Amino acid sequence: MAETERLDKVVASRTALSRREVRRLASRGQVTVNGLPERSCERRVDPDTDEIAVAGRPLEMGRHAYLMLNKPRGVVCATHDDKLPTVLDLVPEELRRSGLFPAGRLDKDTEGFVLITDDGEFAHRILAPRSHVPKTYTARLDRPAGPELVEAFAAGVVLDGRTCMPALLAPDPDDSRTARVVLRQGMYHQVKRMFGAYGITVTALRRDAIGGLALDPNLEPGKCRKLSKIEVERILTEGL
Repeated sequence: MAETERLDKVVASRTALSRREVRRLASRGQVTVNGLPERSCERRVDPDTDEIAVAGRPLEMGRHAYLMLNKPRGVVCATHDDKLPTVLDLVPEELRRSGLFPAGRLDKDTEGFVLITDDGEFAHRILAPRSHVPKTYTARLDRPAGPELVEAFAAGVVLDGRTCMPALLAPDPDDSRTARVVLRQGMYHQVKRMFGAYGITVTALRRDAIGGLALDPNLEPGKCRKLSKIEVERILTEGL
């Protein structure tokens, strides 16, 4: 038997509306189920098969949401901040739902791929140290990274007495002050601190990929979009 839920609960979980607001809209005939107005929010619906719309806008009925955001500088990876814009502030209205959060953090001044979801289990899978899902970055440096630094990253940089997992450092052959970095863990400010341990300052940093899924080159800074099922699965693959 299909698993059903109350209509107001389903709509509230997939929008920014409260259940009280959903009930008010339903009483006005603005909530439809399979094309017909439904005024009773006690009705049980199946999120996998029923088509639900609010004020004429169809809802994304997947159990969970997975969004790719191209984070610009100056935006914080948090669900709320009193002073600065957050990644959730950049999610367009039609993609918002309750429970969204950034799966992992980027520094305020770091740009690039942030995964936003409401699937805590999936977020844990990609963030847990034992999963070792790689994260790929492009770093701009104040001076060149030489072969000795490549070896140091591969051996494991020591930060505050703790040895980091081996990381890939690949300087750009055309510009030694630009390098690709692949990490398999997520320590605080890790990329900047690893370079800093050898006297190099990171002047700009962008996350290019999570696992085997690269940031969409057509996604402008500050914009986000849904991920397909195939793209979500690609995150859990080995990498680029």
